[in-house]
Amino acid sequence: MTKEYRFLINGGWRKSSRKEDIKNPFNGETVAMVYFAEEKDIEDAVLSSKKTFDITRKLPTYKRAEILQNIVHGLKQRLEEIARTITLEAGKPITDSRTEVSRAINTFQIASEETKRVEGNVIPLDLLPGSENKFGIVRRFPIGPVLGITPFNFPLNLAAHKVAPAIASGNTIILKPAPKTPVTAILLGEIVSEAGYPAGGLNIIPCSNHLAEKLVIDKRIKKLSFTGSAAVGLKLKAKAGMKKITLELGGNAGVIIHSDADIDFAAKRCTIGAFSFAGQICISVQRIFVQKDIYDQFLKKFLANIKNLTMGNPMHESTNIGPMIEQGASQRAEKWIREAIRGGAKILIGGKRNGNCFEPTALTNTKPAMRICGQEVFAPLVAVEKYDEFEDAVSMVNNSIYGLQAGIFTKDIKNIFYAYNELLVGGVVANDMPTYRMDHMPYGGIKMSGLGREGVRYAIEAMTDIKLLVLDSQAC
Repeated sequence: MTKEYRFLINGGWRKSSRKEDIKNPFNGETVAMVYFAEEKDIEDAVLSSKKTFDITRKLPTYKRAEILQNIVHGLKQRLEEIARTITLEAGKPITDSRTEVSRAINTFQIASEETKRVEGNVIPLDLLPGSENKFGIVRRFPIGPVLGITPFNFPLNLAAHKVAPAIASGNTIILKPAPKTPVTAILLGEIVSEAGYPAGGLNIIPCSNHLAEKLVIDKRIKKLSFTGSAAVGLKLKAKAGMKKITLELGGNAGVIIHSDADIDFAAKRCTIGAFSFAGQICISVQRIFVQKDIYDQFLKKFLANIKNLTMGNPMHESTNIGPMIEQGASQRAEKWIREAIRGGAKILIGGKRNGNCFEPTALTNTKPAMRICGQEVFAPLVAVEKYDEFEDAVSMVNNSIYGLQAGIFTKDIKNIFYAYNELLVGGVVANDMPTYRMDHMPYGGIKMSGLGREGVRYAIEAMTDIKLLVLDSQAC
């Protein structure tokens, strides 16, 4: 019998009149049935989040750190269960799902530590006559209810990147998970509830996009943290009013491989970066630019690596590439490839679709205007092209509406700093793939890749307001 899951509001698990079957992307089987929140539930979530904020904002540092440590313990205890859930509802290979749970554990661990480092400072104010003996105390204060909207591709760790800093900073949070992967978020809700965070501190509400937009508009919500597509992010930004906003909107990450690079290592890392989770990662390698003198050598090694990838059932330990999240996504990739071929592109390997599964694919002779290059493909697809000079490659990477992360492979420190200064991205990764991320680093982009930064410390800053107290040492 398929297990049913309720949603979480004010510490209680609720049913509704709306049920949704959650399907396994690999075989179409129903893996769970989830109740979706309705309009009354949304209002109750906001009310409880607002009321509970009066409690969470006063929690002492040691208590918030303790709660976060309890969440770490809960995730460790249920690691395999959660990993299997991620694989069943998202189609992520089981080995990658375990890595995601481990990363989420690390994210909450970091948050527990960062809770103790939410510091302020003292500033002198006696810079003009009349301000003698005056000084200021600056501290950060939690802002109130946060709305977190998360995508399907990292249903646990991207939720952690919103929930963990909210708890660390003393805020409440309403989490709206992706419709195709709500069960993982619900399991996280169970763990947070058992960890001691006050009821209403975390509400988890799978719901329609229409109801989610009502939350975005609601003035009682003080911050929106959204991870998803640029089109949806821009729409929500227009509705958010005066809320604080963090938008992580994806990209089409570029890699530069210069003539002095370790070609074996670059080919290995680009294979992982391009095809992990079937390319459904916002910093997935989508465009590779190789210096012309080593192009053929790199391509030979890169294609050999691709041939060694195993596509199939994501529950199998040997699987590298599972299904895409839905057939519409694989059909879109197929359509864009056909468009590119009509425009002169050449398939080097792959290019075939079988239901939700899409072969790992590499193309060449592409043009920047092609959708497989200019837009976010979010599929196991990469374009590989030549360049002459390093500066040319930097310009080629910059020829994009996105600017999330970029990778460069070179031993020349001058090239590394040239790329760091000139690449129009939020992060430059030297001698590794742009798909590299550690959960404490500032993560986010520019241009259509979004606004603000994630990474626990930086998210805490975005979930707090600075408040000044002016004192006169002679008047106290």
